[in-house]
Amino acid sequence: MAVQPYLFFNGRCEEALAFYQERLGAKVEMMMRFKENPDTGAAEHMKVDPEAVMHASLRIGEAMIMCSDGMANDGKTNFQGFSLALDVATEAEADKAFEALAKEGQIQMPIGKTFFSPRFGCVADKFGVSWMVMVPQEM
Repeated sequence: MAVQPYLFFNGRCEEALAFYQERLGAKVEMMMRFKENPDTGAAEHMKVDPEAVMHASLRIGEAMIMCSDGMANDGKTNFQGFSLALDVATEAEADKAFEALAKEGQIQMPIGKTFFSPRFGCVADKFGVSWMVMVPQEM
């Protein structure tokens, strides 16, 4: 069994994919637009831009993250009860990733030493995705 995060970017998925590729060295392993949906019957009922990203698989290090532009905005409040944890090997890598994600984003907790990590910080990137960047504490 495995759990994979699935992020919805409300029309900004392609921009987000490019952002994570540039800032974190992520790799897009697969991307399908709504117009490429093989189920033509389902497409008739969807009120979405045919150029929008229906599904993408993004590899960041060893983790796989699923992404989409999502369906039409339904007016519901966006769920914000999670963060992606980005573990890196060195303090220099932590600083680099943190600074890259913070550009055009918002620092939630400045990166620094904590009781559980030599380098830890929280940042929301420009898409509103919260990240916990850290170097794991040696045991």
